[in-house]
Amino acid sequence: MARVAARLSTDGEQSTHPVDEVLPLPKLALYGFQHVLAFYAGAVIVPIIVGNALKLSPEQLVYLINADLFTCGIASIIQAWGIGRIGARLPLIQGVTFTAVSPMIAIGLGAGGGTAALLVIYGAVITAGIATFAFAWLPAKAFRTVMRLFPPVVTGTVITVLGIVLIPVGLNDAAGGLGSPDFGDPKNFAYAGGTMLFILILMKIGKPFLSSISILLGLVVGTTVAFLLGDAKFGDVSKSEWVGITTPFHFGAPKFEWFPIVLMLIVMLITMVETTGDTYAVGDIVGKEVDSETVARALRADGAATALGGVLNSFPYVAFAENVGLVRMTKVKSRFVVVAAGVFMIVLGLLPKAAAIVAGVPHGVLGGAATVMFAMVALAGIQTLAKVDLKEEKNALIVGVSLAFALLPATVPVLFSKHMDPDLSSLLNSGVTLGATAAIVLNLVFNGLGKEGAHDAPEVEVELPAQAAEADKDSSAAVPAQPGEGEAARTPAS
Repeated sequence: MARVAARLSTDGEQSTHPVDEVLPLPKLALYGFQHVLAFYAGAVIVPIIVGNALKLSPEQLVYLINADLFTCGIASIIQAWGIGRIGARLPLIQGVTFTAVSPMIAIGLGAGGGTAALLVIYGAVITAGIATFAFAWLPAKAFRTVMRLFPPVVTGTVITVLGIVLIPVGLNDAAGGLGSPDFGDPKNFAYAGGTMLFILILMKIGKPFLSSISILLGLVVGTTVAFLLGDAKFGDVSKSEWVGITTPFHFGAPKFEWFPIVLMLIVMLITMVETTGDTYAVGDIVGKEVDSETVARALRADGAATALGGVLNSFPYVAFAENVGLVRMTKVKSRFVVVAAGVFMIVLGLLPKAAAIVAGVPHGVLGGAATVMFAMVALAGIQTLAKVDLKEEKNALIVGVSLAFALLPATVPVLFSKHMDPDLSSLLNSGVTLGATAAIVLNLVFNGLGKEGAHDAPEVEVELPAQAAEADKDSSAAVPAQPGEGEAARTPAS
């Protein structure tokens, strides 16, 4: 296939950056499907939680899941492929943000539950998406001023918080899935531990190609073992329809009410911090310079996807941190892998039977793989913080206190459930919300807006392990460091 976005290498010949490399179709399909499997649980958990809280029927819940997957596919293609000045053109998967779960449940219950509640939620989602999209089109100087709110000390803290908050999600899956009858059964931990061990072995001794699909192989092998032992159930596949089409405003015309809109605008402010952090993180991982225009394009994709989500019966979208961890683990940097994943998601959104097969992966198996990936997300945040002068007491306080705030909802849930106004609780009962807000506010208190350009990512030295360097050579995607590009030389680790 044709190569795109060529640039000059040190010897004067044209070379393609690994991000812009169009891999052979079999590899695109394999790596893309791995992203889907890694992302699937996070993608469907939000509609499942919200749908159950609003007491939707099983048929309505299935529709929500299909609509979510369908829209995720479109959103991911927009973000990775790019349309004009929309989309970061980086390997970023778009998924429904966890930050919106509590606010959406609060909005829905306040509207009486059922499909009537969905209409109020969708009105708020569409409005917040349009507002986010408009914000990202601010004049360059104004946008740079706003982005100075997010220097590395803030984005690094937010990415670290995301990883720390997500790790318990992976561990709950490893235990069998929160609320399941066999939650905590040692058998589930055995599946999780076996899957994790298999992945780590592939990463340690496997060939470059095997290492790059280690998550996918771990999920397949773990599910196969569970199926042979009678613990992987695929009975729902026969009950599912072959085709399910997502249509705009399936549940009716959206309703626009001021409090839900304000609540969703605050949610989108937090997701902008998440996407900003994830954009810088994946830029570091793949060795691609990220500037304020790249972030603006990523946020425009967020806004467009969120507005589209409200139209197509889905929810607010954000760049998914889980898949940033997968990019780091596999060293597969091509954004077209995410485009392939988007195509798979669209197909899954149209074929409930296919989605039911993927849903048959046991929680324990999924938890083992997810815990590894979420840990890598936290590590990406720590690496960003490594560029910050933490010997400076102000920066150390920003990071430490923000992490403490992020742990509050999980550590003292009674504060939010019994001693706080329900509307306020729906807004604050999120580790990501509290941690990100604390990081932004504390940075303003201690550092102010900083200097012009402080929002831009610093120069990054990206080390490629020897086996990853071999993989790059195999795919002819290795790119020498460019003198004068503002990107430090990338050298193989000893």
